[in-house]
Amino acid sequence: MCIRDSINAEYGVSVLYCRMSKNNNKQVTGYGPNVDAETLVYGVAHIYASRNDTFVHITDTSGRETICKVTGGMKVKADRDESSPYAAMLAAQDVVVRCKECGITALHIKLRATGGVRSKTPGPGAQSALRALARNGIKIGRIEDITPTPTDSTRRKGSRRGRRL
Repeated sequence: MCIRDSINAEYGVSVLYCRMSKNNNKQVTGYGPNVDAETLVYGVAHIYASRNDTFVHITDTSGRETICKVTGGMKVKADRDESSPYAAMLAAQDVVVRCKECGITALHIKLRATGGVRSKTPGPGAQSALRALARNGIKIGRIEDITPTPTDSTRRKGSRRGRRL
């Protein structure tokens, strides 16, 4: 007997699946969609890399359901190391383990910097988080930059002549 979460069945994602194994006819239960092992199941990785921290947040393709969210600050002790490439790599490795438990085998990447009137270039952890996702067996789909860029916005910090050093 298979159990499905009624809320997630509405969106087409079964939380718990049951499958008969081929070799000894045992019932195998796991998380994620009930598909073959060769089929790519996509999720979305929202990577937010600022100068102070790196977030790796995995959702389903609609973006409604969070599967896993790990930050660089959860992986290292020192505050100065939260945005480091090493912390971002550790966060991405934890995310890959959780994705494989949930049956996600491929990810679309949405990369974001701070944006607005602040820095529009991603922080130091963005590239290493993306590399760690790819090196740990996750297939990468599309990579998109979703940094917010203002068309016209509030006044930027600093005086009219800029910050004087």
